[in-house]
Amino acid sequence: MKRKYTSKERKSLLLGMLSKHNKIFISDLVKTFEVSEVSIRKDLADLENKKLLLRVKGGAVNIHQLYDMDDLSIDRKQLKNAREKQAIGKYAASLINENDTIILDSGTTTQEIAKNLDNYNNLTIITNGLNIAMALAGYKRFSVIVLGGNMRFVSVSTVGMLAESYLRNFYCDKLFLGVDSINLERGISTPNIEEASLNQAMISAAKEVIAVLDSSKFEKRSFAIIASLEKINAIITDSGISQEMREQIERKGIKLHIADIDNP
Repeated sequence: MKRKYTSKERKSLLLGMLSKHNKIFISDLVKTFEVSEVSIRKDLADLENKKLLLRVKGGAVNIHQLYDMDDLSIDRKQLKNAREKQAIGKYAASLINENDTIILDSGTTTQEIAKNLDNYNNLTIITNGLNIAMALAGYKRFSVIVLGGNMRFVSVSTVGMLAESYLRNFYCDKLFLGVDSINLERGISTPNIEEASLNQAMISAAKEVIAVLDSSKFEKRSFAIIASLEKINAIITDSGISQEMREQIERKGIKLHIADIDNP
């Protein structure tokens, strides 16, 4: 007869499995421990509350691996899916109108938007990305507002209460929001809590919220939730997104734009 484990023993073994495989599945755990799915879900919920793992559909993932994947330095992020980001940035720039006031969130995809503003003469641009501010400085004709706050060295951006309070002075036409992870059930998320809080303030300050992200970011979750998908008006991504995902997004009433990678 197979040994019956206590909840405490199961949770210890679960963490051991997660450290080896980075992802575990509820269906496998039910068979391994010969307990109900409800018991496994309770174990996972308890470990998630203790910040020891992150629950995802069908199981859980190693939260430390998740941080390693998501919170990359800006230099490393620039190398990932570069062609997709260039195409998305160019497409996003085409949605701007002359005389708009816009917010460019920090990130490498939003940086590509800043590189594609040659056709405009009068824009007011608010950003917390120092790399984006430097790119905008080259135009010498836009009004550029850089949010103050605490420096996040990994993303070369500012976060914190100072940045959030300054945003309360503005109401902008469009927000271009760089997204680390998007999930149909849980919404958009990011590895950093302070970044999530600032993104929420950006959403409150914008008439239209446009999420810009390459297709690799779909059906993923990061640690800090920014907002539900109901807060998003439009999404710009690349053709790598699945047909099923396209249909589900459009059913939610979100305008979906597909950037052409072959014509960046």
